[in-house]
Amino acid sequence: PAAADGPGGYRGRGLRQLHALSGSTVMPAAFIGHGSPMNALELNRHTAAWRAFGRSVLQSSGRPRAILAISAHWFINATAVTAMARPRTIHDFYGFPPELFDLQYPAPGLPDLAGEIADVVEPTWVGADLDSWGIDHGTWSVLVHAFPDHSVPVVQLSINASQPLEYHLELGAKLAPLRERGVLIVGSGNVVHNLGAIDPSVPDGGFGWAQRFDEAARTLVLDDPADAARLREHGDYRAAVPTPDHFIPLLYFAGVVAAQGGGAGVLTDGCAYGSLSMTSYTLGADAQ
Repeated sequence: PAAADGPGGYRGRGLRQLHALSGSTVMPAAFIGHGSPMNALELNRHTAAWRAFGRSVLQSSGRPRAILAISAHWFINATAVTAMARPRTIHDFYGFPPELFDLQYPAPGLPDLAGEIADVVEPTWVGADLDSWGIDHGTWSVLVHAFPDHSVPVVQLSINASQPLEYHLELGAKLAPLRERGVLIVGSGNVVHNLGAIDPSVPDGGFGWAQRFDEAARTLVLDDPADAARLREHGDYRAAVPTPDHFIPLLYFAGVVAAQGGGAGVLTDGCAYGSLSMTSYTLGADAQ
């Protein structure tokens, strides 16, 4: 899609607007720190937590009607959603073993959801992507653990690279009512994501600046999610977020929490390779 967002944008509604819940079942929401694509093949404490999250969703809320994923890896100059019946599995990386490239996640799409999303976020413009994207590894590396039978339809929302942080926080708030329609909202990125600073000698640790920023993010997401964009003022923001693509999915989750409340929790936490945060959050599902 080539069109830009229409007038009004993220300023159209207040972040603190509460949406009335209808029905007895509201789907959870989550932000997952997905880390290396190799997590798709590995069983570690983080991927075990993703599996536990999927089980918790099915047990407490039932099978989602669809999963709406906001992945760091669809970072374009437009706001769009996938609207194809059979989204392809995208291997958007290089230098990894053949087993990772062989992995497929053949979940169906849900084309009708594109129109619902466009309606619920008005006046923000959202385009329908019929053939250019699919399910990238920011999404499928998590879902192969959380929903391994790939039977739940998956729709991806792009991250509009031309918009400020507040736009994404507000758009997350606008998307929140979809939870009442059986849609599981999942942001996938990393709170701290500095590939240039990776240190393989500390696979389960974080540099001081990474840990400080990760903790500051936790405080805002859990206690004051409507102010999550204020993290750009943190002294370690430039080191932790050299590019915004992996950070922005956290803002979608914070927007959902700010709009609907209910108390977010930590699913798994900690850093990897010095400069990656694996911290993940949930709303409405079991957490730590």
